[in-house]
Amino acid sequence: MSDEGEKHVRRKRYRGSHPRLFSEKYKERHPEDYPEGVERVLARGDTPAGTHRPICVEEIMACLAPAPGEIAVDATLGYGGHAKRILKAILPDGRLYGFDRDPIELAKTAARIESEAMPAGSFVPVHANFARLPEVLEDAGLAGVDLFLADLGVSSMQIDDPERGFSFKRNGPLDMRMDPRSGMSAREYLAAVPEAALRGAIAANADLEGASAIAHAICLRRGNISTTRALAEAICSAYPGNEFKSPEMQKILRRSFQAIRIEVNTEFSSLETLLAALPSCLNPGGRAAILAFHSGEDRRIEAAFGAGFEAGYYSSISGEAIRPGQRERYDNPRSSSAKLRWALRSRESPLRP
Repeated sequence: MSDEGEKHVRRKRYRGSHPRLFSEKYKERHPEDYPEGVERVLARGDTPAGTHRPICVEEIMACLAPAPGEIAVDATLGYGGHAKRILKAILPDGRLYGFDRDPIELAKTAARIESEAMPAGSFVPVHANFARLPEVLEDAGLAGVDLFLADLGVSSMQIDDPERGFSFKRNGPLDMRMDPRSGMSAREYLAAVPEAALRGAIAANADLEGASAIAHAICLRRGNISTTRALAEAICSAYPGNEFKSPEMQKILRRSFQAIRIEVNTEFSSLETLLAALPSCLNPGGRAAILAFHSGEDRRIEAAFGAGFEAGYYSSISGEAIRPGQRERYDNPRSSSAKLRWALRSRESPLRP
């Protein structure tokens, strides 16, 4: 190599034999560069850190039945697993709009998708909350779309990165925002929310009998909860005598963190806005599929699809929710709570909600 050539830079090494910090885990932060490692993790039934395993893929494809030339929306792009399957089915003349509130993961996934050979303009990344679907379609000059998919909740990439503050399993700043560049963080929310409002949010979103005790314990430490560990300790203090690693305490922590995340990201109100607008965003004969992981989400979807069917906006809707098969639940335990529902836009009714 000449003196003027590019100097080789060695990869940063771990301190010791294994990385201590998630930020040092180059394989987890760039899993696409280490396919063999990813396959080993998948083989043991885990989700590789930094990735997300799409759930109910075949069931979703059966519900949506994508065809060449159709216009599709993936309202929760995430790692892009569902989007890639849909894109493959609607090309060469189709187009997919990929929404994501998270600018960090949106940029990564868009780069992965756009690196694959496909017609120009067939994939359109959209940094937006899916509640803005009508606005985005109007700006794009579209009266409606043929396919709509939403995979609700938080992605594995967000859960696994302690810097995002979604999980109590690793200590990190208490953020929980799907878009870390806007809105109020979980730390700010807990410092300001009245105890009664917090109690109501935990009771509604976590389905825990101890909502009052949890809210009181958190508010006793108001202003001193800035990390996920501090929040977990506050919640645990409401249950003296319970071991942190006991199954019951882990369930309480998981549901409490989920309840606070839902409030921070206004998830239920965004979902309600989307569901109210969805029939008018589908072309006649358009198909919608929504994957939920929380009973509050599923109740809202079931009610909205039922109301749309009664009003004539939908000609057909799912009956019982579709669940992942036994094999998928075994291979990917994170799929165990998933419920899939679908709706078919009426071809006859010209009504708009």
